Amino acid sequence: MRILLTGGAGQVGRALRRTLAGFGEVIAPDRDILDLASADSIGAAVRGARPDLIVNAAAYTAVDKAESEPDLAMSVNGAAPRVLAEEALQAGAMVIHYSTDYVFDGSKDGAYREEDLPVPINVYGRTKLAGERALADAGCPYFVFRTSWVYGPSGQNFLLTMLRLARERKELKIVDDQFGAPTPARAIAEATADAIAQISVKGRLDQDRFREMSGIYHMTASGRTSWYGFAVEILRGQEGVAALCPIPSAEYPSPAKRPANSLLDNSKLNKVFGISLPDWQVGLRMCMAELREP
Repeated sequence: MRILLTGGAGQVGRALRRTLAGFGEVIAPDRDILDLASADSIGAAVRGARPDLIVNAAAYTAVDKAESEPDLAMSVNGAAPRVLAEEALQAGAMVIHYSTDYVFDGSKDGAYREEDLPVPINVYGRTKLAGERALADAGCPYFVFRTSWVYGPSGQNFLLTMLRLARERKELKIVDDQFGAPTPARAIAEATADAIAQISVKGRLDQDRFREMSGIYHMTASGRTSWYGFAVEILRGQEGVAALCPIPSAEYPSPAKRPANSLLDNSKLNKVFGISLPDWQVGLRMCMAELREP
């Protein structure tokens, strides 16, 4: 199997390099070769790779910056998935794409299901929703895995930011009225590999089964916490770190609005694939252990 992986240098992409390697050749071009802001670059990369499967782990993820760069965010998050899907259709390939809880406005009381109406409240969410819809309209077999609050042992994320700032400052004010399930990149990559294995026969993808199962699936850790609760767990047991102070979102204004409720219901993923990601606290302990490895 030939797999074209975009965003191979990112948090999820790095983890996917490891979990996808067992399926065949993983082609992960850097941005100089595959620029998601350029349709020509995407087309050339796909045709050159001749993939059986495209895994799109790349995205414009600077949520606040997207408010001032909506065109660039839309090119990467909205237009690029359409081009990837069109190229996949021509190549007879399939697509796996990652999306976000930010397609919802966060006003629901419980966890969001795949059939709930998306109502994004910021540019990032609108562009990611555009990418989802482009894939659905293209006609190629696809999975969209929506996830949330992604972090890992590398890159830019809440975990690493907390560990750094906790050593630099005496007090950290952390939002305590936004709720979600922090999800490690490694867990996403492992769940993705598990899903691929279930639609593979003797090292080849079953196109008919892939098409039959095509659609959107929520893929997050289980459990629930706030950003403040996440920070407390990150720093638990550590000495000489900043004091944590819970605050409401109103005291931490940002260019982009955030949903108050980012919880996603993962029951469809479990029902169709039998996949359940670990509780967010278990995932955090695993990631912290990775950070301690030499």
